[in-house]
Amino acid sequence: MTRSPATAPDQTDTPAAESAGVLYRVLSLDGGGAKGFYTLGVLRELEAMVGRPLHEHFNLIFGTSTGAIIAALLALGNSVDTVHQLYEGHVPTVMRARSRARKSAALAQLANEVFGDRHFDDARTGVGIVATRWVSERPMIFKADPAQSHGRTATFVPGFGVRLSDAIQASCSAFPFFDRKTITTAAGDRVELIDGGYCANNPTLYALADAVVALRNPPSQVRVINVGVGEYPAPKPRTLAMWFARKLLTAQLLQKTLEINTQSMEQLRSLLFRDVRTIRISDAFTQPEMATDLMEHDLRKLNVIHQRGAESFGARESEIRELML
Repeated sequence: MTRSPATAPDQTDTPAAESAGVLYRVLSLDGGGAKGFYTLGVLRELEAMVGRPLHEHFNLIFGTSTGAIIAALLALGNSVDTVHQLYEGHVPTVMRARSRARKSAALAQLANEVFGDRHFDDARTGVGIVATRWVSERPMIFKADPAQSHGRTATFVPGFGVRLSDAIQASCSAFPFFDRKTITTAAGDRVELIDGGYCANNPTLYALADAVVALRNPPSQVRVINVGVGEYPAPKPRTLAMWFARKLLTAQLLQKTLEINTQSMEQLRSLLFRDVRTIRISDAFTQPEMATDLMEHDLRKLNVIHQRGAESFGARESEIRELML
């Protein structure tokens, strides 16, 4: 890793808590499957506003599930347009797969093709990728810098020693639509993981725990942009076949679970870190034609969702500019 997350991208190595007036910027990206196209619509405008790659502007980028894919790609130095092109090329294929095994195989192919054998120490800014431990029912957060570890720094290994590809697959493994993902850490521990959305679909609270508690940045100097995936009406069944009805019901239950988690985490964030200036961007769209879910694979619909993200940014542009610049 080339830059400590405790250091502003354009500042010296002075500890953040001792650098009066230095802003510490956090980007937090929700989970939401294919609806990550909305996130990319927001981020395209944000990147244009700050006038440089987002890894150079943000000290810490956290992501869950689809947000984890985007966060990792940005932290490696990719532009938002590059990430968008990758999404257009891969996401419909993953979401279109009919069985759990095929979905998991398509996700693995995407992650391996995009990230290869890169590891967390390749990140160019602070990063956090959220997954959920299946057995112990606790979060497992992959990070690049030992300063984020909240203890046990002597045995810290970036990303627990696993590849970015494996951590991303774990964060995106929305069981029961995807298989659980088993990783082997640098310590030789085998850990079974599922989608990070089950513990923190909105990872902002965990990001702030790192920024304020572990990295000791004064809350008054921390700035957060939290980008969701938007809220949409549930899609109507396209057939009366019983198997499809059961599948749709399961998808809606998963969607509801993630949305409840997202709102709960946002409420906790506002209570525990009320002194940290935060903007959340995730508008609701009630028009029937906007009906969709996290398994959407129609590129025309995904393009519309992408446009909605850009419009959501535009509605708050002046507020975002004042916070970020």
